[in-house]
Amino acid sequence: MNTKFLFIAFTINSVISQLVLRRGLQALSRPTQLTALPQFIGNAALSPWICASIALQVLSYVMWMLIISREKLGVAAATVGAGFYTLMALSAWLIYGETLSPLQWTGIALVTLGVVCISLGGVAS
Repeated sequence: MNTKFLFIAFTINSVISQLVLRRGLQALSRPTQLTALPQFIGNAALSPWICASIALQVLSYVMWMLIISREKLGVAAATVGAGFYTLMALSAWLIYGETLSPLQWTGIALVTLGVVCISLGGVAS
């Protein structure tokens, strides 16, 4: 399997799993006290949205193992991170109406620029 394809598939799958998780959590009541945590966890375990998110995250973990068996960990983490941050912010905006400030978008752009620098950096001696 092509490593570039794995990077893209992993990033998209990770974003989708977080969007599904968010959807599942919206249907649950937030625990306001520590004593409500067991009930919250029990309800989350029974949620089809939460279960779907966990299944997608397991798939991501398998893809991650394939990625880091082929690529330097630092390069892999930076590459996936930049793609994840950008896609997650755009997806949250499109699907949930969440917004980021111009400073936050600038930060995402700088992270992406940093990843380009890492990718073009070549091999260290």
